[in-house]
Amino acid sequence: MSIRTVMSSGVSRRKFLIGAGALSIACAPRPAQSFPSYASEFDPVTLPPYGNGTLAPGIRSRKVFNINGLSMHVLEAGFDEPDRPLVLLLHGFPDLCYCWRKVMVPLAAAGYHVIAPDQRGYGRTSGWDDAYDVDLGAFSLLTMARDALALVEAFGYRSVAAVVGHDVGSFIAAWCALIRPDVFRSVVLMSVPFTGPPALPFNSANRSQAEEAAEDSANNMRAQLAALHPPRKFYQHYYASREANDNLHHSPQGLHDFLWGYFYLKSADWKGNKPIPLKNASAAELAQIPGYYIMDQSKGMAETVAALAPSPVDIGATPWLTEAELDVYVSEWGRTGFQGALNFYRVFLDPSLIAQFRLFAGRTVDVPSAFIGGKSDWAVYMTPGAVDVMRSRTCTRMQEYALLDGAGHWLQQEQPDSVCSALVSFLRNNTERLQRP
Repeated sequence: MSIRTVMSSGVSRRKFLIGAGALSIACAPRPAQSFPSYASEFDPVTLPPYGNGTLAPGIRSRKVFNINGLSMHVLEAGFDEPDRPLVLLLHGFPDLCYCWRKVMVPLAAAGYHVIAPDQRGYGRTSGWDDAYDVDLGAFSLLTMARDALALVEAFGYRSVAAVVGHDVGSFIAAWCALIRPDVFRSVVLMSVPFTGPPALPFNSANRSQAEEAAEDSANNMRAQLAALHPPRKFYQHYYASREANDNLHHSPQGLHDFLWGYFYLKSADWKGNKPIPLKNASAAELAQIPGYYIMDQSKGMAETVAALAPSPVDIGATPWLTEAELDVYVSEWGRTGFQGALNFYRVFLDPSLIAQFRLFAGRTVDVPSAFIGGKSDWAVYMTPGAVDVMRSRTCTRMQEYALLDGAGHWLQQEQPDSVCSALVSFLRNNTERLQRP
């Protein structure tokens, strides 16, 4: 299947949709580690307290039950006063609710009740299937949006001041606002632009089969990337493969060093991140994107990170992700594996699920919206023209578009003060609309 099958009605059929991001950062090598397999329900008694001692006072970790079939783990701040407007924070891949730890207390101090869940397939949320051979409908955008709605209701809210999504969470937040604007009354998208639901074939009754076949061939990005020298592949196609989970979970360099390298490579710290808007979606243009997105066809992601990441000696410590913080990711992913999270990428290649999304073809996000990205983040530009479509057509009330200095893909961790400032400004500008009923 060509990538055009997941494109929105706003982006031309010669352009393809880039879904979610990944991770990057570096440290001294460690031997490979082994972890117990994931259980459908975790026993809090057998797990260490969440956060490895790194959570700020005012943030609590808790489990909420009966959330669309899940037992959902959340981080929560601003819970000590009733009737605060709610802000819901949705993480991406391979992040966790933990990625919001640096912005939750400042948002609570600004007067908000802040909730950040481990989404379906991630962390200490349980009730999802960690197998490859599963019904992918359990991981569709509509299911994830329903998870968010159920969580809001469980906390006793009929609406939220804002839903904020990063990376994969940007898609989910956008769909929440598109489908249920009465509940998700404003939306902030971070790192990944949203161009709308996939389109239905337009004017196809007046096109010949030969024309359709020629366009399908021209849009076959798998073939175009494979024809490059050296051959390349798109990271989302790799993440949808059966072998991806084992490659990440049991990476040759060990899970610790893989995650460190992945975070580092997609941050502003890696000097190879100098993103520019692409002219078009040709393979030649896409080849400018670093190998963690447009991968060497012969390598898995673990080998890609090992080849690109600099020596820890060369870069020193990374202040925005300490060793104690990194260990939270290592322990959580080591316990669960990645397959539940990776199943989300497979949704974009499933014809039946894409057909479901087309029910919303042409719908726009009509609540107040904002976009925040990092100036060193390739995810902003991976879909040529996506930013313009988002700003001019898909998000009809976009109030803010900001790219932050000193930030790559992990902007809420790399530049939390700037992110907090942008979020609070956006929320306060919409105070009258965003009051809890």
